[in-house]
Amino acid sequence: MDFNCYQKEAMGTERVPPRGGRDELLSLVVPMLGLAGETGQLLSEYKKNLRDGEAHRLFKERVSEELGDLLWYIANVASKFNLTLDEVASANLAKVKARWETERSEPLRFDAMLPVGERIPRRFGVELIDTECDGRHRVRVLIDGVPFGGELTDNAYDPDGYRFHDVFHFAYAAVLGWSPITRALMHCKRKSRPLLDEVEDGGRAAVIEEGVAALAFDYARRHRMLEGVGVLDFHLLRTIKDMTSHLEVKQCTTGEWEQAILQGFAAWRAVLAARSGKIAVDLDQRRIDYLGFSSTEHAGLALSR
Repeated sequence: MDFNCYQKEAMGTERVPPRGGRDELLSLVVPMLGLAGETGQLLSEYKKNLRDGEAHRLFKERVSEELGDLLWYIANVASKFNLTLDEVASANLAKVKARWETERSEPLRFDAMLPVGERIPRRFGVELIDTECDGRHRVRVLIDGVPFGGELTDNAYDPDGYRFHDVFHFAYAAVLGWSPITRALMHCKRKSRPLLDEVEDGGRAAVIEEGVAALAFDYARRHRMLEGVGVLDFHLLRTIKDMTSHLEVKQCTTGEWEQAILQGFAAWRAVLAARSGKIAVDLDQRRIDYLGFSSTEHAGLALSR
């Protein structure tokens, strides 16, 4: 039996049909409560199985029965909201696939057809040099040995390492092939396509990316800066997807966003611990890796003391 056929037949056994007014509300509330009730029954059967073990001989049959009741209420609720079970199931599979899908046959390239000067380089090295002046820490960013951007502070009352947060933007560039901030830092905005430059590489997109970085940082602060964390909360990832839904990066899955954030924080933690460092950014391998100190960084630290 297929989903839609089941749904149609299940609705034929409806006992609280909508008739308008209060009865219509009742016809929605009853199956909603039914879902909660049957979930409780399923848990109760599992509790009995934990308690009685092999003595609970009807466990499999009871689970099947409770799942069937849940399916009936799901079909009922779906019908009340003019949804088909086939649509619900298909959308769910797509969401779950996107949640865990991180592999691609080819990395995304949002600038492949543009002039070389408007493409994010496929590989580059970044040095982050931490200095101290008047009790304030500042970070200088060098890309392939060339200074880029202004010096960054933590922008916080208590130092928390956010001054190194450009690492996150480089991680987005590496794993997602997307980062308006990286494009701005590296002077490779897509000027030959005015509308693309305005929408995808402009101020609004950059602010959104900064917002994503700040949101992820706040989440990480409450989870040990993601040390030892391998899976992120789906609500965080869905919020990020919603924030970027009108931009080209919408093609990236929640699983890819998860990898970009986790890789970024792994590099960030290493840089923070060393108070400087060099990282390698590889868009083809979709990797960002901490490489340790360089002689330039040692010199920079020596001058700051």
